[in-house]
Amino acid sequence: MDLELEEDADEAERDAPALEDGRCVSDLNRDVPVAGAGEFAPLQLGPLQVWPPVVLAPMAGVTNLAFRSMCREYGAGLYVSEMITARGFLMGNRLTTLLASSSPDEKPRSVQVYGTDPKDLGEMVAALVEEGVDHLDINFGCPVPKVTKNGGGSAIPVKPRLVERLVRAMVSNAGDVPVTVKMRKGIDEDLITFEDAARAAESAGASAVGLHARTAAELYSGNADWAAIARLKSILTVPVLGNGDIWECWDALRMMRETGCDAVIIGRGCLGRPWLFGELVSVFNGEQPANPPNFGQIADILLDHARRLSDLFGSEMGIRQVRKWTTWYTKGFRNSAAVRGLLTRVNTFEELDALLQQIDRDEPFPRQALRMGRGKGTKRQKVRLPEGYLDQRDDDTPPKGPHTLEEIRAWERALNGG
Repeated sequence: MDLELEEDADEAERDAPALEDGRCVSDLNRDVPVAGAGEFAPLQLGPLQVWPPVVLAPMAGVTNLAFRSMCREYGAGLYVSEMITARGFLMGNRLTTLLASSSPDEKPRSVQVYGTDPKDLGEMVAALVEEGVDHLDINFGCPVPKVTKNGGGSAIPVKPRLVERLVRAMVSNAGDVPVTVKMRKGIDEDLITFEDAARAAESAGASAVGLHARTAAELYSGNADWAAIARLKSILTVPVLGNGDIWECWDALRMMRETGCDAVIIGRGCLGRPWLFGELVSVFNGEQPANPPNFGQIADILLDHARRLSDLFGSEMGIRQVRKWTTWYTKGFRNSAAVRGLLTRVNTFEELDALLQQIDRDEPFPRQALRMGRGKGTKRQKVRLPEGYLDQRDDDTPPKGPHTLEEIRAWERALNGG
């Protein structure tokens, strides 16, 4: 499922003035220092060493090969694919196979999988390891009702023994390839699950645990609970990856300093801002980052992104894919709402290029846009679970998942990175 488009009123797009030293940084982070020598260590996942300790979050409709390749070119790190269903992969579903694809220069190659059947997970992992994958992650954080009402996604950590069974099925087929898990705090504030679920994942052989510090009920609303990340770090021996509210490179430093986590996961903050990874490389290496690109440079990046999407999906599907990106790339620039409305309806690369000729190429990146919301909005939800699901929390019976190609395709349209 594609992330939702967002519209900004012109009133919300007025630029904040640059700081006196010319830096483009929010007031929240203006006094945050760059990393000191030896302050942070590389993220160690089995034999895989990641520097800087930065991971691109798996996001549905976002972290395909086109976007991953752009982010990687800005610096080192780990760049995870969007979620791939085990059943769809094993059945050879065309889109599943395409989304799982890589390129020879994508090293390390990282794939997030989704599955609820231990046999399917084991077979998928064995096949991916044979292909040369370097890292595998399993999604226990998807909050989408279609998934949780069947006992999948965010519902799985409710049952720690099920978590252990699924992770063990992956680890036993992964050899030396590290297997990590990504989860949320819990279902809602009355049902917090991450501690027991993370312990179960660790006991099953997981190499690290990533925590999106919100509940499934919160979706993407409010502020991420970084204290939960610190709590998880205090109870596990494997590395802990923190996720939530990293909009600027400085937020990553603050999260690691405040929580003690071993790495950060970058999600919505990089939408329409792949250069954020270059800024992260700088601050973790003890250097001041360059300011974000101006509007003209961003237009060129957007066109490059459109070309890569067309190469991956074909010209027709590629241009449909790029429409949502035009909103994120132009977010916060003065008077951009009018052209944005046209950009989200483009049908050809030539139309996209012509519309981008209308912008003020010299306009600097608006400081106010650094922390503007991207992707999902501020809604909450009541999480749907199977009837009687909470009656047997020590059960490890796998929930029912999609089996036919038709069911798989419908399921994949509903899935979300969590």
